[in-house]
Amino acid sequence: MEGFMSIQSMPPAERPLERGLSLGVQALSNIELLALIIRTGTRERSALTLAEDIIAQCPGGLYDLGTLQNEDLKKIRGMGDAKAMAVRAAAELGKRMAASRQPERAAAGSPQETADLFMDRLRFEKKEHFICVCVNQKCEMIGWEEVSVGELSSAPVHPREAFLKAVRMSAAGVIFLHNHPTGDPEPSHADFQVTERLVECGRLLGIRVLDHIILGDGVFQSMTDLGVIPQDFYEGERTGEDGEADSIRKRGLQ
Repeated sequence: MEGFMSIQSMPPAERPLERGLSLGVQALSNIELLALIIRTGTRERSALTLAEDIIAQCPGGLYDLGTLQNEDLKKIRGMGDAKAMAVRAAAELGKRMAASRQPERAAAGSPQETADLFMDRLRFEKKEHFICVCVNQKCEMIGWEEVSVGELSSAPVHPREAFLKAVRMSAAGVIFLHNHPTGDPEPSHADFQVTERLVECGRLLGIRVLDHIILGDGVFQSMTDLGVIPQDFYEGERTGEDGEADSIRKRGLQ
């Protein structure tokens, strides 16, 4: 046991878990990542020591990690079936991730497409739900979040919460939606005020607000179509035979 140091006896700033929480997992070394997978060591050997020994069994780097079997891992002192299977399970997940394809992202390149994504979800709600949709440069949805739920006629929205997910996802733009439980998507004076405030906040954050869509019962209104938000923000704006943008202000989604 000479020279043995457990992870718990290390300074907090040097422990894999604390480093991952403060700096992000991308800042951890391969050994530290393996130590987190192994979780615990033994009385004489820390999880970091076990991880070092595992990496030593991989002369070809992480590629070889996926070739190790239980028997290979259990030759390392302190590695039992549970720890060996945890390492192999992580390696298998890595293989599956490498072999998988990114699922097709939902298009949100026009007010119609965006409203289609949420109409069935919100058209029958009895309270207002305010949603932020995050999009990439191609106007594809990369995530969304329900920002707030309000009463019959309003949902409180604070810009800090409204843009939180967009900032975390490094979104190129956002589309805001909320429903009117009355079924009438006609914007209220407060809707216009909220839109202008969110657009201004987006400019300060460097995140484009592409639209604010109000959903009713099978119909919707778009602040982009109404001219409150510049229409050229939509990179996927459709054009008709005459070359003009399709800007129908209220569309049926029956």
